[in-house]
Amino acid sequence: MTAARKERKPWPMKWIVLAILLFIPAYTYLTLHFRRPGPAFQPYQDMRDRADVIRLLKAGYHRVAIDASRPADLALPPGASTMPCPGGLPEELRKTLVESPLLPMEVNTVSAAPTATSGIDYPIGISYTLPDNKRQLSGAHLYEREGEIVIVADFERLDGGLMSRTREGTALLLVPPGSLRPGTYRVILVGERASKQWSLTVR
Repeated sequence: MTAARKERKPWPMKWIVLAILLFIPAYTYLTLHFRRPGPAFQPYQDMRDRADVIRLLKAGYHRVAIDASRPADLALPPGASTMPCPGGLPEELRKTLVESPLLPMEVNTVSAAPTATSGIDYPIGISYTLPDNKRQLSGAHLYEREGEIVIVADFERLDGGLMSRTREGTALLLVPPGSLRPGTYRVILVGERASKQWSLTVR
């Protein structure tokens, strides 16, 4: 029968504390130094975006993310004459998107030039009405296909008890250079119940 092994003594607490103190700075440095730039991976959002891209390409759409902001003073000169059109996404685009975006209830006015140059920003000023005080502007997208451009101002829901001060709002949408190919387009800026449309020539 083998001799009984000597009972192991636990490590002194000072060595455990020292190991922790050495590990935390090293881990923090390596995490910050080698972390991939950009937002963290969001599985549902990333998978939905990837599915959207594939479905849009198959349907012949070209999608562009455009800047959307709410400047304190939205002073744009009068532009193209706009006409009202039915609200809601066009049927083909609505069926193509995995998830329908949150839209303003109505697009009230649009200020945008009737012509644009493909290599220069194309600004669009809008005023809109929201269905409630629980939404805020989060971005915008442009969808182009076969002589038609659909512009969607995206909104997100406010969390908890947060509420916007008013249901009325204004925004400046900025289409980046190179997003539009030369040609003549029918442009629709979409609201749930009421949208606006105008004619645009890109040179």
